[in-house]
Amino acid sequence: MTQTPRGHSDAAEPEPSARRKEQRAWYWYDWANSAYVTTIATVLFAPYLISVAETAACGEPGTVDAPCRTDLTVLGFLTVSPGSLVFYVVTLATVISALVLPIVGAAADRSARKTQIMAGFAWAGSACAAMMFFVTGSNWELGAALLFGANIALGSSLVVYDAILCEIATTDERDRVSSRGWALGYLGGGLLLAVNLVVVTLHDALGLSTGMAVRVSLVTAAVWWAGFTFIPYLGIRNRAPVAVVAEKGSLVRQSFGQLFATLRGLRAYPTTLTFLLAYLFYNDGIRTVIASASVYGEKQLGFGTSTLIATILLVQFVAFGGALLFGAAAQRYGSRKVILAGLLVWMLVVSAAFFIPERQIAFFLALAVSIGLVLGGTQALSRSFFSLLIPRGREAEYFSLYQACERGTSWLGTLVFGLVYQLTDSYRPAIFALIIFFVIGGLLLLKVDPARGIREAGNTAPAVV
Repeated sequence: MTQTPRGHSDAAEPEPSARRKEQRAWYWYDWANSAYVTTIATVLFAPYLISVAETAACGEPGTVDAPCRTDLTVLGFLTVSPGSLVFYVVTLATVISALVLPIVGAAADRSARKTQIMAGFAWAGSACAAMMFFVTGSNWELGAALLFGANIALGSSLVVYDAILCEIATTDERDRVSSRGWALGYLGGGLLLAVNLVVVTLHDALGLSTGMAVRVSLVTAAVWWAGFTFIPYLGIRNRAPVAVVAEKGSLVRQSFGQLFATLRGLRAYPTTLTFLLAYLFYNDGIRTVIASASVYGEKQLGFGTSTLIATILLVQFVAFGGALLFGAAAQRYGSRKVILAGLLVWMLVVSAAFFIPERQIAFFLALAVSIGLVLGGTQALSRSFFSLLIPRGREAEYFSLYQACERGTSWLGTLVFGLVYQLTDSYRPAIFALIIFFVIGGLLLLKVDPARGIREAGNTAPAVV
């Protein structure tokens, strides 16, 4: 097998028309999985599962004025507050993903069937999402298991999806391509959420209970995720692996061997490692804010499901423009500087959230607009910036480390949020506690030298670093 020499790391095909065609197909997986991330993970399922857990613990869901004070018993000896259940499940999923995702990445880097691997995990995750329809009454155990499975499958699919970016876009194209993918994802997620807003808001006219309207919306997100995955599955061609570490034995044994070689070699890429640590912290903050937004709005501020969906819908469409804006700014100023500016805004967001009074929709909407402006941009540029720091042939492995703290699989943030709530019985100090993740992440990112990191990885630097 011919290996690409160091210093010649643009894996994308030289033909611009062929690249653009595959890039357009690649965008659609952001569109596909954003239905799950938005409708299920961000808006509907967390408060729904908490209500189911509260029914199991107290006989009926709690409210702002009369919250459920009885804990759930897990495995016969652990006690968990119903209000913290979702955050602990996400935490557990991320701990397990820290073991699973690197193996997925190592296997993908050795495989010539990346699109099939990506789509297979996507369809497994959408199956878990579809089965959430059957979470009713006090059956919180089924809901917790399905949330766990869907998060693992989503993270696994994104490991491969992000790695494909390095194959279909040159270093100069990646900020633009990554930003457009994120933007399309927010647009798609927002459109489906708009439909679900109508279903939940007009559930009486449709002959549905509120719970049934939510469950139907969960199924629509699952079908959306599964259906639109066919576009990248059919539109992106597979490529032979390159720079593969020679290992004996089965694919699983080879994958473990390559993973261990990569982990040992991380010391040769200190800039890449520093960025990974920075991303671990600030992305934990971002993802926990997103995952807790609907719970905070319903349980702390007293807004109904329809209001929450409308607010998250606003975030989606603002984030569509924000991602494109950040992509354009990165081409002028460099992605690292633009990410740092976004982190300053995130610090202001969690500070303002602490002081928002209950049932004051204007303040809540203003906060939502601020989140939307920086949400897509910081995530899109983080993905494209990290791709420049990855040595050739290790894209999926490195993105597996990256994805361990991506799209709601954060564990430090959700753990802190859940613990602070359990200690204080209030979501206000829990949301404000997340500022520490943006502070630490920003300080670490200041230490990252982009030009040095690109040289260390043997990649070609873009025109603006």
